[in-house]
Amino acid sequence: MAQSLRTGVLLAAVGGFLESYTYLARGGVFANCQTGNLVLLVLSLAQGNMAAVWKYLVPVAAFFVGSLLALELRRRGDSLFLHWRQGLLCAEAVCLAGVALLPQGSGDMAATTLVSFVCALQASGFRVLHGKTYASTMCTGNLRSLADCTHRLLHGGSSEDRRSALRYAAIVLCFMGGAVLGAALSWWLGRLAVLFSCVLLALAFVAMAAGTVSQPPAAARPE
Repeated sequence: MAQSLRTGVLLAAVGGFLESYTYLARGGVFANCQTGNLVLLVLSLAQGNMAAVWKYLVPVAAFFVGSLLALELRRRGDSLFLHWRQGLLCAEAVCLAGVALLPQGSGDMAATTLVSFVCALQASGFRVLHGKTYASTMCTGNLRSLADCTHRLLHGGSSEDRRSALRYAAIVLCFMGGAVLGAALSWWLGRLAVLFSCVLLALAFVAMAAGTVSQPPAAARPE
């Protein structure tokens, strides 16, 4: 169920939501995609602005550490009660609830650090959609994959290409929808807006659990 479209669109909405939230409510930092932060980090170094260097370096480091942790959890496997990916969703929700407690302004660096950590967990733990790679915290790769599928369809592609194109389109649209919702709630609720992303994560957790329960045991499934 971690590869299902249902889970994918919910996580994409979380990704878009957090992108708007950190930029609008937490000091103009992109916590999902570290490419922009790396560019701004280099520019700050070139300008000798060390205060800005730390502003961008800390989220990048948090993303790196979060990726390592997600891979370690995958290596250790499932716990007694949860699939390791459901454990990642719980960890994300706890971290984001903590972000809501941090004051705007003085707590922005800590907030963006936690959000970067969360995005790393999600990006490393959820990378496959119906057998094809995708990203739930950024859209560049998904747009490229959508273009690939569309190009094949324009030149006699298969029904699987059509299904893949629709899935990628759904991911991109839900990411955009999450960004719009994140912007609206950030303007309205400020730092507390991030709590709505916990609701989306809870829905993804339930979707995975419900899908797992509905699956027949491995021995009973048809090959």
